[in-house]
Amino acid sequence: QVQPVESGGGLVQAGGSLRLSCAASGRTFSSYAMGWFRQAPGKEREFVAAISRNGMRTYYADSVKGRFTISRDNAKNTVYLQMNSLKPEDTAVYYCAADSFQNIVSGSYQRSSWGQGTQVTVSS
Repeated sequence: QVQPVESGGGLVQAGGSLRLSCAASGRTFSSYAMGWFRQAPGKEREFVAAISRNGMRTYYADSVKGRFTISRDNAKNTVYLQMNSLKPEDTAVYYCAADSFQNIVSGSYQRSSWGQGTQVTVSS
């Protein structure tokens, strides 16, 4: 079982950058694809980005494509989300999840529990 802990959020001006990290406990980290999701106030949680177990395959939501980059370091049990050219509409709590790549990108991903997430606030 992989238990992720998100970090790296903060307050940034529009156009700025942040790098989020998700450190996952457990010896089977490399057995899972990883995904980033976000939830803005009053909105449903939405998919942001996914990366395959070996990092060779990535997939992004249209809203972040070309601005965000997901990566992973299996030796450190960590997945990253580099966010550039941030916009106020990127403001949300960001969460990561471990699962199969197919499930993460399905468009209907749900899970019974999520980590605490990390808050990203982009000011205009």
